[in-house]
Amino acid sequence: MSEILEKFSGIKHLPIFPLPLVMVPGELVPLHIFEERYRKMLRDVEAGDGFFGLSFFEPSDDLLEAPAAGSVGCVAELRESELMPDGRSNILTLGIVRYRLIDLIDAGEPYLVGDLEFFEDETESESELEMIADEVFALFERMAKAAFKMSGGRGDAPEILRTNPEALSFLITAALNFDNEKKYDLLKMPSTIERLAVLKTVLTRAVTPMEESAEIHIVSHTNGHSKKKLDL
Repeated sequence: MSEILEKFSGIKHLPIFPLPLVMVPGELVPLHIFEERYRKMLRDVEAGDGFFGLSFFEPSDDLLEAPAAGSVGCVAELRESELMPDGRSNILTLGIVRYRLIDLIDAGEPYLVGDLEFFEDETESESELEMIADEVFALFERMAKAAFKMSGGRGDAPEILRTNPEALSFLITAALNFDNEKKYDLLKMPSTIERLAVLKTVLTRAVTPMEESAEIHIVSHTNGHSKKKLDL
């Protein structure tokens, strides 16, 4: 059992915040709390262990009124909270670990509370993991450098640290602009190799056009002078 799963082994129930967005482990997500029931949830979270569940939920989906049993979400850890004069709050949360919603329970609260099962990716071949993780990391570095150039950054792009394959897969998932459905598919995958394979396909398709766009951006901002000539 990993350190994170061991940490949550004593936790069975958490408040559930259903939102039309997907959070993955390691992702920082700012949220605005304004409904009274979620103000109460925030007060309870602040008074407790600082955790709640963030479940992807579109209110119009199949006329459901709450996330369905079996759906996957991410535990959010409260990192910062700013209370406004009118009672609303701006908070910053960090994704910690995924869960499957076993069922919603009646906890006598105005907000949802879930019976949860926490999980991480299944064990896979270490050599295969490291090989595809290295390939995906190299592609992601290229894309990050291109994005840095396009943003007008000077000098070297900030260094990206190579984390373990599962964490890397979620780092890249969070960084890319996926729609909610695609991001949710990546969140619920139990295989790091499978997730990295999807990301490799996406990055392979996108990185060269992005690098070319970055070079065009540089040329257009240096009066047509660049160290590299493009074959346009």
